Amino acid sequence: MTLDAIDRRLLAALQRSGRLSNSELSEQVHLSPSACHRRVQRLEADGYIRDYVALLDPRKLGFPTTVFVEITLQGQADEVLDAFERAVARIPDVLECHLMAGAADYLLKVVAENTEDFARIHRQHLARLPGVGQMQSSFALRTVCKTTALPV
Repeated sequence: MTLDAIDRRLLAALQRSGRLSNSELSEQVHLSPSACHRRVQRLEADGYIRDYVALLDPRKLGFPTTVFVEITLQGQADEVLDAFERAVARIPDVLECHLMAGAADYLLKVVAENTEDFARIHRQHLARLPGVGQMQSSFALRTVCKTTALPV
């Protein structure tokens, strides 16, 4: 399925506010409510809309510290990569883990209460990850821009 201009307007509106009623959404994209509902259902069925979530404020929940961790593994064998990925997926403080091309093998985005909490996460979880050869952590000082919206 290819996306047309209306599909893109629907996706953009839902990325801004996933709680729009079908009536509000149909008004924003200039469609009848029934046509809007059918299109959204199709976008969901075709996997363009993966899920609906609430985006939480990490500061209000006590996680104002964001740390990016670059990890280089000791080897590149499939079993080493698989073991690392299974283990890192079980760490609740890791929000994202990306296999990288470049100097590091993986880039992790970790949230913590403060530097002491990150030290605990590092000691209890990150330092125990299988296959790790080298690790470098960088603390974010300030978030300049952040979005979950894709450019549709």
